[in-house]
Amino acid sequence: KPEALARKRENAANWMTLDPEVKCYLPGVPRATYQGYPFQIVQTPKQLLIAYQFANASRIVYMDPKTENAPIDFWMGWSRGRWEGDTLVIDVTGLNDRTWFDRAGNYHSDKMHVVERYTRVAANQLNYEATIEDPEVFTRPWKISMPLYRRVEPNAQLLEFKCVEFG
Repeated sequence: KPEALARKRENAANWMTLDPEVKCYLPGVPRATYQGYPFQIVQTPKQLLIAYQFANASRIVYMDPKTENAPIDFWMGWSRGRWEGDTLVIDVTGLNDRTWFDRAGNYHSDKMHVVERYTRVAANQLNYEATIEDPEVFTRPWKISMPLYRRVEPNAQLLEFKCVEFG
């Protein structure tokens, strides 16, 4: 939308003071997944935990279809998951409007809805796809996709992330 494009340009011009990542805030969804830092998925019968190295962020994916809607807005959203064959589908709502997609100033509102799809394509590779809808900012839904690779070196683990705010 035109007004959203103007705000994006303002964000880009001032990203060193406005980007939430520079302030060490939680990255949000889907940015946490494609930042380039490792993350780990831990599965239980009723929930998944996704732990991200950046800012020690984490989120719970509720696999019970009876899970309620988001009680409040969250930095990492409210995630409900299900399996469609071999694909993990995560429906994310309840996101606050304080995260960005990137350092170029692309942002979203608290009306954003993300549907993520994790599909195993090889022993150590997933295909990640996210469909983003936000009627406050975008005129239509849009998608991103990328491969995700498992770290296979011995003793691979998430490390402590000490974020120091810029500026």
